[in-house]
This record gives sequence, structure tokens and C-alpha cells, in this order.
Amino acid sequence: MSTATASETASPDLPFYKPQGDEIALFEHAYKHQLPMLIKGPTGCGKTRFINYMAARLNRPVYTVSCHDDLTAADLVGRHLIREEGTFWSDGPLTRAVREGAICYLDEVVEARKDTTVVLHPLTDDRRILPLERTGEILHASPEFMLVVSYNPGYQNLLKGMKPSTRQRFVAARFDFPSSELEQEIVIGETGVDATLARRLVNLANALRSLKDHDLEEAASTRLLVYTAMLIKGGYDPLKACRAALVEPLTDDEETTNALMEVVDVTFGI
Repeated sequence: MSTATASETASPDLPFYKPQGDEIALFEHAYKHQLPMLIKGPTGCGKTRFINYMAARLNRPVYTVSCHDDLTAADLVGRHLIREEGTFWSDGPLTRAVREGAICYLDEVVEARKDTTVVLHPLTDDRRILPLERTGEILHASPEFMLVVSYNPGYQNLLKGMKPSTRQRFVAARFDFPSSELEQEIVIGETGVDATLARRLVNLANALRSLKDHDLEEAASTRLLVYTAMLIKGGYDPLKACRAALVEPLTDDEETTNALMEVVDVTFGI
């Protein structure tokens, strides 16, 4: 399988996506060989968009699960439900994906409890099975089924890191924010703003990203740049748009907010 061409990534039948490297070819090879895939990268760098793009490119449905502390194995696998007509089994998103040959995407998988992610293990080796203890079934994954998980390494700590024994079950790809030139193309492609505004916004994002680990816990994401550009294109004041969509989401501290707005002022030549 070959890497996507420019016309393919811009196809009206596919979600908008600009590749950073060989991630498309890697995903296609992992899918072909029935390998699970792990995607690492900061918030808002395009991980979810990439999965949706690849699902459309491969013509497969995708079940997305946003993982959190209260996510249980039953939320993934399924549970018995009670109605007036009696008790019946309801598949969870992971089970539906296994049965249907879909892509199951677990976003921020490290947020899920460890006892929840254990149910993934039989699906991430050569068995490719999903035991349903409550029904006694053992499901063999459809050949088209693929498990994809993602997380943000910047948020990892001793309590919320992926166990090495789990991490080594996946083919892994590392995402980061795009180069300035590519990020400008993304902003233009997503919003239709002109090149001058896109360049200013990307320069601003890079200036804000240089403050990460000093005044900010998270870096300004490509997603926030797109939000900012959409507001400005819609006629909203540029400085107010930068504050609402780019600065305020990064910090709650008023002094830090004011300092970031000074960076905005400099970038926009105020």
C-alpha cells in the first residue's frame, strides 16, 4: 500500500487531513497485517482527525470511545439491560467493532482504569479474541477489525501511564504539531482564511508553545488555531478571537492570560 497523494488527502469523500510523515502508510500496513496501533501526541495535534480519515480511506466504520476514570469494562464490552419484555444483552462499542469488522478507537486510553484496559489484551496478540464472560461467548475478531488507542505522553505520571506490558502490544506512531508551513496549510484548508492570517496565527502558536513548561501546562494546539481562524473569518475581532479561542483555553491564571495577550499584541502588530 502506498502513501496517499495530495489529491487523495484532499478528496471531498474523505475528511480533510494533511500527513506529517509516513503515518498513512504505517496505518495501512498495520491494518493489512491485523496489528493494533498506538498513537502518541499532544492534545489537538490531529490524532482523532487522522483516525477518522483512515477509517474513511479504508471504508470502515469507526467506534470512538473517550476514556475517563469511570470507564468500566462493561462500558466497552457490553452489559445486560432490563426492559418490560425481559433481560437482554447490549453490545458495547468494542464488541460491536469486533463483530462488524470496524475500527475501535480508544481516545486517551491512559485515563481508563487499569482493570478496564485488561480486556484489550486478548485482542492485541495473535488470538484476536474477545471473551464475553457474562454471556459465555468468545468472539473471534473479524479480519477487518482494528484496535487503535491514543494518549498524550505529556500527561503521563506514575498513576496514569500505560503499562509497558500493554504498550508493547501495539505498533506505535508519535505525532507532534506540524511544521509551520504544513500547519499554515492546515489552517487554510480547514477554514479558508488567507495565507497572511494563517501565517500570523501559526507564528503566534509557536510563540505560545515556547512558553510550555514555563507558564503553561499545555501547548497551543492546531485545533485552537483553527477555532481562532474560524472566528476571525466570521468577522469577530482578531484580538478578541485570539483571547477567546487561543489564550483563555490555555490558562485560568489572570496574570498568565495578560502575559499571553501581550504576545498576541506583538504578533498582530498592535
